[in-house]
Amino acid sequence: MKIMADTDMSTAKGPSIRTRIVVCILAAILFSGFAGLGVWQVERRAWKLDLIERVDARVHGDPLTAPDRADWENVTRERDEYRKVTLLGRYRNDLESHVYAATDYGAGYWVMTPFERVDGTIIMINRGFVPTDRREPDSRTDGLVSGDTRVTGLLRMDEPGGTFIRDNVPDEDRWYSRDVRAMAAKRGLNPDDVAPYFIDANGSNNPGKLPVGGLTRISFPNNHLMYAITWFGMAALTLVAAWIVLRSRRSRDDDSDPE
Repeated sequence: MKIMADTDMSTAKGPSIRTRIVVCILAAILFSGFAGLGVWQVERRAWKLDLIERVDARVHGDPLTAPDRADWENVTRERDEYRKVTLLGRYRNDLESHVYAATDYGAGYWVMTPFERVDGTIIMINRGFVPTDRREPDSRTDGLVSGDTRVTGLLRMDEPGGTFIRDNVPDEDRWYSRDVRAMAAKRGLNPDDVAPYFIDANGSNNPGKLPVGGLTRISFPNNHLMYAITWFGMAALTLVAAWIVLRSRRSRDDDSDPE
């Protein structure tokens, strides 16, 4: 009887077959999921680095002529946003709109002014920032540009509807995003004659120092490497946890002398 008792106590102990199967299945699912997320973040990092390189080339390249009506349908965010462009025409200062903005200069507005080209088409120009007390054109007449002029800046895509927090209210002339065609329609312009993009002007030809141009912020957060390491670490921890659960355990009396 003593021999049998000692033998039972020295037998390796561990989870049941059913438990092992369940643990293996869960570990496989979790490991695959975490590893897949890690791979996805690696791919996202490569995409982000390529995007940063392409945008940097656009911003610092030579200015191209802004797309005309024939090219509007081919303008895309992936290919054209932040491209440096230039164009000739004249400002419609009497039709400017104002978009709420918060900048390093404080709260105020972006001044969005229709810019009429020779062919009659309109491109909305973000001339820059003005503080709240200089919103009205009459308060900054020195900054109004008349006659034919050239504008150089960065091409930006239309921002219809508003922001994530607040919607535009065209009927009340309240704008929280640069919704160029809605602004044009509010000012009595034909939306079909308005380009589906706007230009952040560099402000080089703004007399009177207002509006303040050239404030475009270009920032692409790139934390994908950290995220990838985190997900791969979770995958590794899943394997460690599964091994701890599945490994055989022996009793304290494993080394006892069965007699």
